[in-house]
Amino acid sequence: MAANLPTQSNVQGGIGATEPGIAHDEHLHHDDHHEHHELSFLEKYVFSTDHKVIAKQFLITGIFWAILGGTLSSLFRLQLGWPEATFEWLSPFLGKWIEAGKLNPEFYLALVTMHGTIMVFFVLTAGLSGTFSNFLIPLQIGARDMASGFMNMLSYWFFFISSVVMFISLFIETGPAAAGWTIYPPLSALPQAIPGSGMGQTLWLVSMALFIVSQLLGGVNYITTVINLRTRGMSMSKLPLTIWAFFLTAILGLLSFPVLFSAALLLIFDRSFGTSFFLSDIYIAGQALPNVGGSPVLFQHLFWFLGHPEVYIVIMPAMGMVSEILATNARKPIFGYRAMIGSLLGISLLSFIVWAHHMFVTGMNPFLGSVFMFLTLIIAVPSAVKTFNWLATLWRGNIRFTTAMLFSIGFVSLFISGGLTGIILGNAALDIQMHNTYFVVAHFHLVMGSSAFFGLWAGVYHWFPKMFGRMMDEKLGYVHFWLTFIGVYLVFLPMHYVGIAGFPRRYYAWTGFDMFSQFADLNKFISLAAILAFFAQFIFIFNFFYSIFRGRRASQNPWNSTTLEWTTPIEPGHGNWPGAIPAVYRWPYDYSKPGAAEDFIPQNVPFSQTQSSNLPYEREME
Repeated sequence: MAANLPTQSNVQGGIGATEPGIAHDEHLHHDDHHEHHELSFLEKYVFSTDHKVIAKQFLITGIFWAILGGTLSSLFRLQLGWPEATFEWLSPFLGKWIEAGKLNPEFYLALVTMHGTIMVFFVLTAGLSGTFSNFLIPLQIGARDMASGFMNMLSYWFFFISSVVMFISLFIETGPAAAGWTIYPPLSALPQAIPGSGMGQTLWLVSMALFIVSQLLGGVNYITTVINLRTRGMSMSKLPLTIWAFFLTAILGLLSFPVLFSAALLLIFDRSFGTSFFLSDIYIAGQALPNVGGSPVLFQHLFWFLGHPEVYIVIMPAMGMVSEILATNARKPIFGYRAMIGSLLGISLLSFIVWAHHMFVTGMNPFLGSVFMFLTLIIAVPSAVKTFNWLATLWRGNIRFTTAMLFSIGFVSLFISGGLTGIILGNAALDIQMHNTYFVVAHFHLVMGSSAFFGLWAGVYHWFPKMFGRMMDEKLGYVHFWLTFIGVYLVFLPMHYVGIAGFPRRYYAWTGFDMFSQFADLNKFISLAAILAFFAQFIFIFNFFYSIFRGRRASQNPWNSTTLEWTTPIEPGHGNWPGAIPAVYRWPYDYSKPGAAEDFIPQNVPFSQTQSSNLPYEREME
């Protein structure tokens, strides 16, 4: 590092610095002033501009939605596992949606729609990225807060209002949206088509518009913070992989979410103002509608232009956190740091040009289909690079099997399993056969849904001490991991099998097909495993909330990690560091370095203090 780097004591980078790490005394005085100003409860915990409080708001709201989304999936798995059974005991909860003890078929479609919407957007996008991007970006780059605390607060409250609107839609008399989480027209464009296309669908669209505003506000903030507010010495090549993942995820969202916003806006026009963007030659009950000239396939293009980057918006933050946790608990430097950054960049680029592999059955030109097939298979290369590097990081490591480490290893396992089936679905000839079967459901639940959840859990267990100053119970964490890991495989491996046999997704009951009767017992097994895996999550929920108040108090750096967030006080206040922000001198993965006094060297330790472990080129960096 350059010889003119400042020492730790005189670095005072803060919010509003025009370049990384520039000292601004006025910001320090501003922060000190706030330390002495007594904030009201509303200012401190509700309408807070502190990135750490906002992260907790995203997390707890996400936990609420995850419980609700899991409950909906348990309801429709009951129907799929026991399609001939009666569920009269659900009548007090579901009211008219239980008719003569049977689940209403239209409500079944609503359950599937709302489960997908909640899990993909409200839990795995807002709950995962909103939590950890907010919490870790300022702490790991050495910033007092986000670039705009007010905009950060707005991003949460737009998400909260979006959540309220979506929640209200569950109680509409005609039922919530029921056109699938992908809301393909014409079903979603015609309010008179089915009850679930009425007011519930309108509220769905309004909620998603508010949600997208939330994501755009957050994304602008994350990108600006990473570019402008890094502490002195924190070059892009010294960023932890978590920050690279959050940074690129924000770019993906900023470029792709506006396309979904436009699709939702045009769909509202078709529904309410008589336009024909997605409608043409439509008949309802034998009566021709006046719509001409539109194309429902156009909506699919707009939706999946967001929909495929969305897969990586969901999973890339988990990739970054897993990389950090694996290196920390293997007590080894991450293998192939630059290759990991390159693979993240490759995934980010390719994710924008593979969207039509979701549309092989729309009648697209076979040549165009072959182009998307080729690009889809190519995206497996950077994913394989990451997988190889994770396994190489684990190889011969001095592994500590913390709960976070177990979930990180589980993430790698699920990512490999789901990724292999993605290669099958990337082939157009095979995908046409598998399309809309349970093979597709099993694939994306493994590679995106379950993997991202494992990354989320790993992140919560790992950074909980920094969030709340206490430790989660590791024994309960082990029980949570094993029940969940086994449960996920018991649910989704059999689904691949029934999908290959042609078992269709989104069907209320399969009993009308003699060919599927042989899978009755297997469907019961899948449903039972899914419900048990869902109830296992209440172990985590108990552990989480109990530990906030009664958990063992954490030390400042309980995992002996090297990154900057562990240099703050155990429970950092608004501003993160009470004095000067530490400077950065080295990359974030100096673990088990030969000659070092300990098996980790934090990023803020100058090379002049580690002469015995410096490599030849490091001896000349100060």
